[in-house]
Amino acid sequence: MRSSLLKTVLVAGVLFSQVAAAQDAKELYNTATNFMRNGDYSNAVLVLNQALQLEPENFEYRKQLGFTFYLKGDLIKAKNVIEPLLNKKEADVQVYQIAGNIYQGREEWKTAQRMYEKALRKFPNSGELYNDNGQLLMRFKMYDGALRSWIKGIEQDPGFPGNYYNATKTYNYSNNPIWCILYGETFMNMESFTTRTAEIRNIVLESYKKLFNDPSLFDSMVPEEEGKKSRKGRGSDDFTAAYKQCMGKQMSVVTGGVDPDALIMARTRFLLDWNNFYGVKFPYSLFDFQRKMLREGLFEAYNQWLFGPAASQAGYKAWIGLHKQDYDAFLKYQRSNPLKPQPDEYYNDGKFTLLSAGY
Repeated sequence: MRSSLLKTVLVAGVLFSQVAAAQDAKELYNTATNFMRNGDYSNAVLVLNQALQLEPENFEYRKQLGFTFYLKGDLIKAKNVIEPLLNKKEADVQVYQIAGNIYQGREEWKTAQRMYEKALRKFPNSGELYNDNGQLLMRFKMYDGALRSWIKGIEQDPGFPGNYYNATKTYNYSNNPIWCILYGETFMNMESFTTRTAEIRNIVLESYKKLFNDPSLFDSMVPEEEGKKSRKGRGSDDFTAAYKQCMGKQMSVVTGGVDPDALIMARTRFLLDWNNFYGVKFPYSLFDFQRKMLREGLFEAYNQWLFGPAASQAGYKAWIGLHKQDYDAFLKYQRSNPLKPQPDEYYNDGKFTLLSAGY
């Protein structure tokens, strides 16, 4: 009886010690995280090492230690910590991202490329990994490969904004402004108020100018009855042709130039045409999002937000001053009703012709 009681007490003591150690390790991890947020990487390393003394096999602690070494600029130690984690069953998207940054920091380009290939086989739906892989390929000036990685990321993970950003920038150096327009506007709705938003805003406005200066757009201006017939038998690779057909009919709206007011009219008429001819055949979240803005009476404010700052800062500020209530209503609606691209609405044929290397 005494022996059994003693054994129970000892087991309870061990369990209590393990729980206490886990709690202590978690507290140390949280402390280290705070040091990292404040840029104090040396103290973060010190505290993480203490946490690992208590839980030496904790994957998350080791991953954070390797990332801290990377942020600290000690790429040798970062590599030594992170590399063994890549072969563990717990290896997640984040640890592959950290490893990719380390390899690129050490200019181990081929190792990084092989690592991304392995990572994407394991996580074929990770927008983050397609994004990072594309950036690596861009370093090699493999523009086609980089773009394919980004548009594959859009196909597999349409809710991740980085691939839209990079694809828009790359298409900006091609002869295809349509995907600049579509991906750029999508990106601006997903990442609404950053320096990258301002960069893409300029590209989208200039892409509309390129589009309406494209002679082939005139060839798309077919009669409405012919357009209705042309819906039959079209595959998803005809999405771009359908877009050009509906937008081509708006040429008369922009004869005085491409500015926010002209685009509001052209885009409104485009939405009505698209809904009549192609809305069912080619469902597209961005166009649904625009139609909701139209129904809510917010489409003018939305378009001013999209194009106004790029067209004229003074004109944009003047418009807001005269329409503050409408603008505030749009911003409130935008926050409450974000654009959510769907995975079954992928129409890009991947065609790409580089005109200049602007990177």
